[in-house]
Amino acid sequence: MPTHRSFSPRYTTKKRARPRFTMEAFYLAIIGAGVAGYLGVEAAANGASFANRGVGCTIKGNVSIGSHERIYHLPGQEYYEKTNISPRYGERWFCSEAEARAAGWRRARR
Repeated sequence: MPTHRSFSPRYTTKKRARPRFTMEAFYLAIIGAGVAGYLGVEAAANGASFANRGVGCTIKGNVSIGSHERIYHLPGQEYYEKTNISPRYGERWFCSEAEARAAGWRRARR
């Protein structure tokens, strides 16, 4: 007496396909997106800031958050060290005051 069930030769079992998207892949994708978002955007913004900066260009062109006014800061001014340049907001470096004024920016008051 056979211990297993017999099937006709025409019967074939379908192999179950492995799911393409498992929960492990989902968790890794979420973690990876979070890390890339946290590090990637900051690194890209900082890298672009230095990439657009020419040699000897020390004037920081900053867009005011409240008034959206374009202001440039010279080395030695009160907020020069605190000013960060974010090209994604239209901020940039200038090599001379004349260049900044020609682009429509005004000098910082302090």
